[in-house]
Amino acid sequence: MDSNVTHVYLMPGMAANPTIFEHIKLPEENYKIHWLEWQIPNKNETLQDYAKRMCKYIEHDNAVLLGVSFGGMLVQEMSQFLNLKKLFVVSSVKSHHELPKRLKLLKITKAYKILPTQLVSNIDLLAKYALGETIKKRVDLYKKYLSVSDKVYLDWAIKQVVCWEQAEPHPNAIYIHGDKDVVFPHSCEGNCIVIKGGTHIMIINKYKWFNENIPKLIEA
Repeated sequence: MDSNVTHVYLMPGMAANPTIFEHIKLPEENYKIHWLEWQIPNKNETLQDYAKRMCKYIEHDNAVLLGVSFGGMLVQEMSQFLNLKKLFVVSSVKSHHELPKRLKLLKITKAYKILPTQLVSNIDLLAKYALGETIKKRVDLYKKYLSVSDKVYLDWAIKQVVCWEQAEPHPNAIYIHGDKDVVFPHSCEGNCIVIKGGTHIMIINKYKWFNENIPKLIEA
């Protein structure tokens, strides 16, 4: 029976822990979900080398890999080293061309080298960059989901987002994006499934759509 089960690996977004997927439920007779977690990068590690290292946590061949936001960039890199059944990229970008101007400016000015230091002690700023919203009345929500506050990781992660080099969409990826995403507002164009009213955290607050549609997309 287990041989008929498809293994689904889920990669969270920047600074987020995998509890963002706590409401993602797929039929257990057909799918087994595995949560992936951010590892602390090595000094000067490239995103490609990090992706290769993360592949050791994918223990099944012909698995499904889904990544959110920066995790969506990472899974596109990981897919180069894996034999996947399906690749899903959620609330992310298809290439560096879709990065918003503020992130392109960080690259040009190299301001990303000084920005992350503030993030560690400023959860409001971290929430803005990682989730696209400020905390306001949702302090507990962000404290729950944004738990990766290691400075080495944050320095590295923001640099990787800002300096991502992918120039064309991944030919085999299924891109899913919300039309109210303020973190990556330019990602709904092209070959993309657009969720009406979906924000950057739609994996959390529109989980019913994913629970209903991900199995259909896997088997399509």
